[in-house]
Amino acid sequence: MRWFLSLLAVLLLVPGWTGDARLPLLAPDAGLRARAIVPPGGWPRRIGPLAPVGALSLESDDRDFGGFSALALRGDEAVLLSDGGQFLRLSIARRRIERRAIVSLRDGPGTGWMKLDRDTESLVLDRASGVAWIGYERVNAIWRYAPDLAHATATVAPTAMRRWGDNTGPESLVRLNDGRFLVIQEGWRNMREPRGALLFDGDPTAPGAVGAALRYQPPEGFAPSDATVLPDGDVLVLNRRWHFPPLRFDSVVVRIARDSIRPGALLRGRVVADISAAMAHENAEGIAATVERGTTMIWVVTDNDTNRWRPTVLAKFRWLG
Repeated sequence: MRWFLSLLAVLLLVPGWTGDARLPLLAPDAGLRARAIVPPGGWPRRIGPLAPVGALSLESDDRDFGGFSALALRGDEAVLLSDGGQFLRLSIARRRIERRAIVSLRDGPGTGWMKLDRDTESLVLDRASGVAWIGYERVNAIWRYAPDLAHATATVAPTAMRRWGDNTGPESLVRLNDGRFLVIQEGWRNMREPRGALLFDGDPTAPGAVGAALRYQPPEGFAPSDATVLPDGDVLVLNRRWHFPPLRFDSVVVRIARDSIRPGALLRGRVVADISAAMAHENAEGIAATVERGTTMIWVVTDNDTNRWRPTVLAKFRWLG
């Protein structure tokens, strides 16, 4: 009887436990190393409108390091969001990069015990307040978080997103310069068809917010993996495709004119940069734009799917467009 009572106590202390393995989590004190990498043949002077500044391979002895699916910049921080519901906050001041903090989402779909509960794929981070919006696959929902990046304050699961599939949901989330939010479906099922998208007049989690339907047409064979907005209001969409065997990825950046982003539109753009080699032919999933001393910078991060033998690449480009 004593062993039964002990087991019952454990189950009561771990709500929602189903027998499935715990979601792998990066330790709060996980070490971080960064080493410069250069593509074969060296860096070109420019890749379309992008001038390479450099790239780093981020590494850790923690076996759960990586899996980054979204990226944001705030002040002197790069904020990387894993597809397991964890933020890695990096100091990027004075040409050095160091771990500042690792934050796990306390609130979200389900109990947070399994990876399916924290399939976080897209991110908008307000640079002034620190409030964050996160797009979840599996449940196809958007959650809003307080500046501590751990506690949720609102959530919405738009009816139109219910048809976005189990693992093909809101891969891209971006706030436009006029305050509207654009969310784009990944959609792997038919690579030739346009992807679903929704356009919100403001905060998608605000009471009564309704997204207007539109679509995005990626380059043939590609799927959108993230998006960011330029100072002039145009949107850059990061797109990737994969090849196997061997496992390798191509990554291209598409520019969408701001005036074309409206309800009912089919968003099309032209490929302005092929960054496959710059990203070591890895799985580029996060893109962000920021302005440094009047110059627009574009950052891109890859998702190694928490495979330690694959690098996590963080690259920086100067925007010349």
